[in-house]
Amino acid sequence: MSKTLLKKIPLPLLIITVGGALIFGLATLKPKPLPLAEVMPPPQDVAVMLANPQVQSLNVKAQGTVTPKREITLVTQVAGSVVSVDENFVNGGFFNEGSALIKVDDRDYQLALIRAKARVAEAAQVLASEKGRAYQAKREWRDLGNKEANELFLRKPQLAAASANLEAAKADQAKAELDIERTSISVPFAGRIRETSVNLGQYLSPGSKVAAVYDTSVAEIRLALTDRQAALVDLPLGKRRAGSDSGAAVIISGVIAGERYTWKGRIVRTDASIDTSSRFYYVVAEVVDPFVANPESAQVPLVVGLFVDAEIAGREIDNVITLPREALFKRDWVYTLDVENRIQAKQVTLLHVGETQAWVKGDIASGEKIVVAKQGYLSEGVVVNPQPVNTLVAGG
Repeated sequence: MSKTLLKKIPLPLLIITVGGALIFGLATLKPKPLPLAEVMPPPQDVAVMLANPQVQSLNVKAQGTVTPKREITLVTQVAGSVVSVDENFVNGGFFNEGSALIKVDDRDYQLALIRAKARVAEAAQVLASEKGRAYQAKREWRDLGNKEANELFLRKPQLAAASANLEAAKADQAKAELDIERTSISVPFAGRIRETSVNLGQYLSPGSKVAAVYDTSVAEIRLALTDRQAALVDLPLGKRRAGSDSGAAVIISGVIAGERYTWKGRIVRTDASIDTSSRFYYVVAEVVDPFVANPESAQVPLVVGLFVDAEIAGREIDNVITLPREALFKRDWVYTLDVENRIQAKQVTLLHVGETQAWVKGDIASGEKIVVAKQGYLSEGVVVNPQPVNTLVAGG
């Protein structure tokens, strides 16, 4: 088209003609859309493991301080000066059952015993005399031919008084003998002295503190458990154990002089109630003969006051699944795959969490695929490409 012809065409008509040509060209030359399957990204690869529910026992860890099962304060029941002390009557000293830890001067009580014995003999003589008089009075009244006689004539009140005086004298003698026994202070169990309060030559009055001692036959550790931990252990809640060997086993470990040692114990009881401030369950573990060292294993005594770790054997629980800790999201949710490898979210019961693993129960069938990674990039309904995790085995 020549320039002269273009000049003759009106400008609006020229613009409309050129624009229409451009629109026609764009409409006819645009690429055809590809099928939907060709533009969808391929399914994402995710690591999965097969669920393998098993019967498992999950141990529970707790901490506590070693305390004696029995601890008492010794006091005197009689007055007097300390005339002797046992060589083990020192802070930290061990003693045997019935050993005389201290001896109080008993001379005053020996004299009191002599006087008590004299009163017993005197009361016995009076009673014998009254029995003779009563017998004589009974014969005299019978010789008079009268079957009825009053009690006073037959000396029954005098006989009763003499008998009571004899019993009182015997009681005084027993009290004097008891006071002599109490001048020797001992304990009815083998133990250790935590602290002494008296020494040789010191005068003691009744009620004076002598020493603080504790029983060395059994040590206790009071352990705090959460509600989740308590559910994993067979605790004696609201009932008494038949014997000391029937409770859950406990391994106690602690550091003494830079070395870690272990001791074996048992859960024997729980506190009478749940702690209202912390909501903890408090259980008591016992270690028998904690001060008996074992030369074969280089074991050392379990020291009272030591802060220790405790691992309590758990009870058997059915259908427990072991997962990598990373398989959980939102604390107690997991992703599983259906038969079409489609993501579905399931809430589980979280039993225990370790450093690298978690133990759960839930509506998960044996062999079901569980996603163990990339939960933050997934959502329900998405189809994925499962990749097995050969290094992880559910259930152990």
